[in-house]
Amino acid sequence: MVEWTLLILLTLVCFSGVVLSAIQLPGNWVILAATVGYDAYYHWERLGWKWLVVIGVLAVVGEAAELLASAVAASKAGASRRAGIGALVGGFAGMILFSIPVPILGTIAGGMAGCFLGALVAELTLHDDVVKGAKIGLFATIGRLFGLVAKLAATMAMAGAAVSVVVMDLWHGQ
Repeated sequence: MVEWTLLILLTLVCFSGVVLSAIQLPGNWVILAATVGYDAYYHWERLGWKWLVVIGVLAVVGEAAELLASAVAASKAGASRRAGIGALVGGFAGMILFSIPVPILGTIAGGMAGCFLGALVAELTLHDDVVKGAKIGLFATIGRLFGLVAKLAATMAMAGAAVSVVVMDLWHGQ
């Protein structure tokens, strides 16, 4: 009974981690911590070090994709390094500012708007071309969206792997 209760708790935490990642919070780290804690409780016998490494690598890849996608996309549009940094800083600032009045959706919309404005303003400090700055902002925003999707995919893979491995272990242990 305890095993199934812990499986249900792990599943709920993994689901929560996916939701957190969807609103651009560190849900992948929540899932990683939960799987490590779960496996530690069972003396490292349920998931094993190979699955924990896979889940850890997915967490890092998802986080890197989210952080770097907007800067990479902006650079494809000819952005300066300053615009890439502006997109990153603007995205975080927008998430924080828009989360307060409109929770959840405000975080996503604020991150996108902040990314666009951060890249645009940063590029305009170097060049007076508004059209080029807007193009760079748009590319940075599209990159951020792709980064969010990549992180969400990695987070769902983490959650699916963790719960599936535990279910299979319990199933075969019965």
